[in-house]
Amino acid sequence: AVTAKIRAAQPPQPGEAVPRRAMWEYILTIPEPRIVVIQDLDDPPIGSFWGEVNANIHRALGCIGTVTNGGVRDLDEVERLGFHFFASQVQVSHAYVHVVEFGTPVTVGGLTVHPGDLLHGDKHGVIQIPLEIASELYRAAKEVEARERRIIEACQAPGFTIERLAELYG
Repeated sequence: AVTAKIRAAQPPQPGEAVPRRAMWEYILTIPEPRIVVIQDLDDPPIGSFWGEVNANIHRALGCIGTVTNGGVRDLDEVERLGFHFFASQVQVSHAYVHVVEFGTPVTVGGLTVHPGDLLHGDKHGVIQIPLEIASELYRAAKEVEARERRIIEACQAPGFTIERLAELYG
């Protein structure tokens, strides 16, 4: 994961906003696939960092999506781009959106993410995958999928019985 913190409620104070180029260079130090996790420090979030322009910039930098407690916009354009949004809300931009920090731990939706963490997300949410078990993940997922498929097939089969379900469910 790529991590950053933003603000939008007020204009940046002198020296508060980090240079975007520095963040872009940092992004390239994180292994792919890159997911950008941005903590919006405003409470409540008031301005969207993410829209068509930032999605295109970050896609060009090898990022596949973002996770943020803030807002996103330009949903149709970003969907066509194939960039993924997992956000707390849809909202308009705000002229003062600026990155105040990057490459440090962030907390979004109760999940604390560190630079380089491995994440998986879909329409149901985002999870953190410990790197020490990442190599076993594919095998474990295939086992769960096969077990669940057997249970579903038994439930949909003519002559369904609780005995068969109990045998499969364990």
